Amino acid sequence: MIIPAYDQGSWLEILEIASRPGLHAALGIHPWVADSISPGQIKESLAKTIADASVKVVAIGEIGLDTKVESSSLSIQLPVLVSQLELAVELDLPVIMHCRGAFHELLDAINHHQGRLLGVIHAFTRGPELVQRFHQAGLHFGLGGGVTRENSRRVHRGARVIPQNRLLLETDAPSIGLQGVRPKEAEPQHVAEVAAALAKLREVEPETIARATTENACLLFGLPTK
Repeated sequence: MIIPAYDQGSWLEILEIASRPGLHAALGIHPWVADSISPGQIKESLAKTIADASVKVVAIGEIGLDTKVESSSLSIQLPVLVSQLELAVELDLPVIMHCRGAFHELLDAINHHQGRLLGVIHAFTRGPELVQRFHQAGLHFGLGGGVTRENSRRVHRGARVIPQNRLLLETDAPSIGLQGVRPKEAEPQHVAEVAAALAKLREVEPETIARATTENACLLFGLPTK
């Protein structure tokens, strides 16, 4: 499992958790708390924390843009995002990205790096048009509880057309629920239900999804394969 940080205060806690077998750390500043640190500070502090970490940091995240919150505007979020994208390129690390309502702005920031940036759009719930654009930008797609909901037709359309080598699974527990599971009740173990729902949508065996998404995660994040 990859466990992303949320704010600067969570970095050391995430690193401690990631010292346990099978768990891996991602460090970054979430757009909801973009006003907690300046763009210049984030790059310096994050680089130092990663360099000094006792465990390997496998990604920069969770980072991104969000127009649906009042805590910080896009004018505040964007420079913080750009600094973290620059650091990811410099350190050759993938990014884990959150996006609500700012897909075009996020794509512009990603495409600025002209294919040098790898990563995943997490909790992807959009349709085929954005699948195509993020695929062209070189990104993976994290699919979670949305694909398990019977009436989430847009999510289903998008999930069906994502290339198999760009699929990843997640739960985002305890923030996103599943069909019949409330967000606060969601746990990492529910990733098996996500895999089963995705397999049904794509008309393949669950083992095919499990194998492909594991291979994709190991390749993208540099994880051990055994």
